[in-house]
Amino acid sequence: MGRGHLHMLRGAMPSSQIILLCLLSLTNAFYLPGVAPTQYEEGARVELKVNKLTSVKTQLPYSYYTLPVCTGPNSEISSKSLGEILTGDEIKSSAYKIRMKEDVTCKRLCTVPLKEKEKETLRRMVDEDYWVNWIVDNLPASTNFTRVIDGKDTPVTMVGFPVGSYHKDGTYSLNNHVTLHLEYHQNPNDKEGTSRIVGFRAQPYSISQSFRDDILEENGDKVICSGAGALPVFDFFQHNKVTYTYDVVWTESQVQWASRWDSYLQASPGSNQIHWFSILNSFVIVLILSVMVGMILLRTLLRDIAKYNELATKEEAAEETGWKLLHADVFREPPYSKLLVVSVGSGLQVLGMSTVVLIFALLGFLSPANRGGLLQSMMLLFTFMGLLSGYAAARMYRIFEKEDIRKVMLLTAILYPGVVFAIFFILNLFIWAKGSTGAVPFLTLFELLTLWFGISVPLVFLGSHYGFRRAPIELPTRTNKIPRGLPEQHWLSHPVPVCLAGGMLPFGSVFTEVFFILSSIWQHQFYYVFGFLALVMVILVITCAEVSIALIYFQLTAEDYRWWWRSFFSSGSSGLMLFAYSIFYHSTLQIEEGVSSILYFGYMIIMSLMLALLTGSIGTVSSFIFVKGIYGSVKID
Repeated sequence: MGRGHLHMLRGAMPSSQIILLCLLSLTNAFYLPGVAPTQYEEGARVELKVNKLTSVKTQLPYSYYTLPVCTGPNSEISSKSLGEILTGDEIKSSAYKIRMKEDVTCKRLCTVPLKEKEKETLRRMVDEDYWVNWIVDNLPASTNFTRVIDGKDTPVTMVGFPVGSYHKDGTYSLNNHVTLHLEYHQNPNDKEGTSRIVGFRAQPYSISQSFRDDILEENGDKVICSGAGALPVFDFFQHNKVTYTYDVVWTESQVQWASRWDSYLQASPGSNQIHWFSILNSFVIVLILSVMVGMILLRTLLRDIAKYNELATKEEAAEETGWKLLHADVFREPPYSKLLVVSVGSGLQVLGMSTVVLIFALLGFLSPANRGGLLQSMMLLFTFMGLLSGYAAARMYRIFEKEDIRKVMLLTAILYPGVVFAIFFILNLFIWAKGSTGAVPFLTLFELLTLWFGISVPLVFLGSHYGFRRAPIELPTRTNKIPRGLPEQHWLSHPVPVCLAGGMLPFGSVFTEVFFILSSIWQHQFYYVFGFLALVMVILVITCAEVSIALIYFQLTAEDYRWWWRSFFSSGSSGLMLFAYSIFYHSTLQIEEGVSSILYFGYMIIMSLMLALLTGSIGTVSSFIFVKGIYGSVKID
């Protein structure tokens, strides 16, 4: 079926009761639907809407009405948010007639002629594994399958259903009949007798309907499709027209309206244990790094105390002089300092955006019913976090006693957002050339530019102005005009192997979550385990800080004062690790077209860049605090 496994994780694995209760309070965020429930009276019209066609092979969405199907009386696009436009959603009305609690059997929808062009379109859609996505009362249609997992038949729920199938005998079939299973919940205390829809499942069939003269429908059509599973499949290459039919089955359910999304977000077997094992593994990494950094700090402080008391041995004094001798060079301006401060400022902008989004997600404000809400929230928060980006870049640039703040302001506002927008624009041209609904209209591109230059850029300038006007950070030592010489370094202390090794630990701490996030993006699944993601985010921040501090300490003891850029890349190289992993992950997908691969790697470059900026900024800021602290704790002659 080409849709991958469903990776939705919730719950917890057995642990001590106290720790379990604390963690569950974080992972089980309550759910605020964000929309008011719709009450339906018996016989009331229930609208079925159609959304885009999706495929894991091409990653290019298309309009549902690209297919030769029955068009609705008013197949206009519903109003779309910015997030829906960016994700390629195209929700339209349909010709299906559904009424509350009224079952329907073999209802004819329409008959559509099939010409060679339509047959070729259907063949391409089947070969490329396109799936149909329908919506009823804001619930996506799901389909139940049975898969063998660990030797057992396990029910699996997928969103949508395939357009058709390709058979081993070389024939193609079209799913032209569907049974709509709708579940409703009726409140016994409701005197008006209204109900709420709490479930929507579509079971597709490919059938060659039989026609009889003694069975007439209201519109005079003669069609019967009972026993759909037993009828011969509909090979669209053998017919010149296709008849679409449907059944509607209503079932009362005890599921509450607020819990109706649980069936979509429920965990697949064994997923909980995978998540908790990953978090435990990351926690062990953080624990080891914490012990290492703690020993570094403790030894440094003990040496200082021993020296002050004149009890240090000759070996300790000789070892201490390694990093202490750099006091006149340790805060020397690095090459390309503007690029460094811009990178740190942009990284803190990404960190601020991620933190606020996670907080809102934990509080339940980012409902899965609000399509595109997560992406739209990220876009808006990134825009407003330009204030933090400009402030951080200006404050850091003042450390080097520089006054030309205008270039830094301009670079902070334009450099990395410009790189991301340029990549996005080029990818959008490829999507537009394929005629996909995933192509962002030029009006929306103009709106994005308005957000960028109308809001983000002024906020960056404002933050930079405020940060530059503040008193510069007081450094514990002065910098000599002439830099000191560097002793010969061991090849293992070369920046490339050190930074690559440093990036493995942060990436390793989030590897499992990265896998599930990529699965949700490229295999069109839901990802709603923000509690786990928040825990992993905390672990990532701690890991980046401790890795950078440890590596910078070892570099300073080797009398190498060029730590600024290394502190950024020591943890920032995790972005390179992500891109390297994305190359392997691409081989596990079913992407076949060249344009689809270009889209995949283009978007992965953007994700890797964002991760590199985020982790690199954490490493630089934490290393600066560490270096400033240790040189401020010793007496400089």
